[in-house]
Amino acid sequence: MGKKMKTWRGKSISVEMTEALGEAMGSVAVPGDVLTLDGDLGAGKTAFTRGFARGMGLRSRVTSPTFTIVNEYNDKDGVPRLFHFDTYRLGNSDDFYDAGLDEYFERGGVCVIEWSKVIEDALPEKRIRMEIEGNGDERTITVAFGEEDLSRMENVKEKMKEGGMGFEDTGL
Repeated sequence: MGKKMKTWRGKSISVEMTEALGEAMGSVAVPGDVLTLDGDLGAGKTAFTRGFARGMGLRSRVTSPTFTIVNEYNDKDGVPRLFHFDTYRLGNSDDFYDAGLDEYFERGGVCVIEWSKVIEDALPEKRIRMEIEGNGDERTITVAFGEEDLSRMENVKEKMKEGGMGFEDTGL
């Protein structure tokens, strides 16, 4: 990754707080965004994505696409807006390309990708990266993003501060 990224770290003390972070980030998402989520099994990646979909105004039931690789969530008019990937079962980025999954980056929706490190070299440089560490109730969440996303992320930071989750700036 060539460009400098701003990094924040915060603590979530419940699944609900992790979902609330997702909701706050979903509320500022724009078509074309790519968000990567990495962390251990049970860390809260799908819980975050449930909140993210809610923040985008989507009312579908969000489930992990572990076996389907990608789930599409449509808006009320039936237009796909959120593409939720789980690349855990892929061997590498060649599998991602061979299945044509890179075409989702051009479909005008938002892509949320769990287990993104499996396909690191297939990902666009411009993206928001998240690492979720821990499981159970307490998680450390690290978010890295480019300067072009700073104003949107400041909005998320304010919403989360109101909900009891603060973020420290850990630099570039």
